[in-house]
Amino acid sequence: MKPILEIRDLEHVYMKNTPLEHRALSNVNMTINKGECIAIIGHTGSGKSTLIQHFNGLMTPQKGTVIVDGEDVLNSKIDIKALRRKVGLVFQNPESQLFERLIGDDIAYGPLKMGLPIKEVRDRVEWAMEMVGLPFDEMKDRPTYALSGGQKRKVALAGVLALQPEILVLDEPTAGLDPRSKIELLDRIKKLNRKENITIIFISHNLEEVTYMADRLYVMANGTNIIDGTPSEIFSNKNILKENNIGTPETVEILYLLQDAGFSIDSRQYEVDGVANQISSILQYFQEVRANGISV
Repeated sequence: MKPILEIRDLEHVYMKNTPLEHRALSNVNMTINKGECIAIIGHTGSGKSTLIQHFNGLMTPQKGTVIVDGEDVLNSKIDIKALRRKVGLVFQNPESQLFERLIGDDIAYGPLKMGLPIKEVRDRVEWAMEMVGLPFDEMKDRPTYALSGGQKRKVALAGVLALQPEILVLDEPTAGLDPRSKIELLDRIKKLNRKENITIIFISHNLEEVTYMADRLYVMANGTNIIDGTPSEIFSNKNILKENNIGTPETVEILYLLQDAGFSIDSRQYEVDGVANQISSILQYFQEVRANGISV
């Protein structure tokens, strides 16, 4: 399978050749296939946000290569507008992406700039709004300034989706949302990935979200990717977690506590249902033991 995004030996230095020089990226390598859902995790300052801005040409490689769907972003003949339609980027702060007064107008801005017919623009806006959970007829004429933080995030996402990207890049997509809104938005993003076959790349500090969403994840530290694999490969391996100072989802922590207490558990079954089944088995064991009059 041909990768839809390749990062090879990417480096970036801020304020180069000055006393404030800071190396944000160093020897970053990633390969992402079409249709995957990829998480990028790491502590603050590990280079995640700088990295994703290279995906659609907002930042260009100082050293190394970024190849999107077979095209090198440094190729002088590349259509940068087409690249940014192909790779949609939603920033952590949605306010930075909203500038029209009305919701419908804001989402329509990109398709209108593409020169699309009005009917197609309307169809795209309606589809994008429905995809993120904003009813078209009810919300299209509402002012953007009156929206909640969660609604602004949805409008920003819809504005990118209206361009019909092949790759959707999200920086902390659920930051600031209440638990119910987080679950709703994650389910909608998963739907875009599974049903619309949009490749998803997202940054998150929430490891529960990573285990719920990601097919694979890349762990970054000090400006480089230090390890990658499936959530199961990484979170079920205590040595990897300890050696690379990776946090653990709450469900994984529960399993390791049970393991340390002497119970036989399968750390690969870290999703909520898997953890619940293992706890249920342990409780059932104790009930059977006590029913037979054996003290524990």
